[in-house]
Amino acid sequence: AMEKSYMSMFLLLIAISCVLAKDAGKKDTKETTAKPKLPQTLSRGWGDQLIWTQTYEEALFRAKHSQKPLMIIHHLEDCPHSQALKKVFAEHKDIQKLAEKFILLNLVYETTDKNLAPDGQYVPRIMFIDPSLTVRADITGRYSNRLYAYEPSDISLLYSNMQKALKLLKTEL
Repeated sequence: AMEKSYMSMFLLLIAISCVLAKDAGKKDTKETTAKPKLPQTLSRGWGDQLIWTQTYEEALFRAKHSQKPLMIIHHLEDCPHSQALKKVFAEHKDIQKLAEKFILLNLVYETTDKNLAPDGQYVPRIMFIDPSLTVRADITGRYSNRLYAYEPSDISLLYSNMQKALKLLKTEL
């Protein structure tokens, strides 16, 4: 029995060293190409260098504990409107910089929280939530039939709405 456990331990060590060697090999190729990029899974292209939360629950928790507002982007990968907005959002230097002050979440599915769809479940839709976990239904885009929708041409309005979400936060706390 003793020999068997040594053998399995030995195999485990071999497996670990293979994994480590693989990682080491990867690193070298990365450093030659600019700065290493974070995995792009959570950003889904909305800002690969920003820190994105994985779930709505995690985002609420982090907003509450960091005292940062939460910005939620509802979108769909195969929706041309979402893709167009994503492109200008990701390329907008000021928005990307300002986004660092938020807890960020982008969702390709709807949550069960009805407060996130005050006027329907359309995409793209961007909502802000205070650290007090109050949905800021008052921060709207320019369309009366879809209050939280933004077109690529509305990017400067989105930027000022982000500033509004940060500003009101300071006066209320």
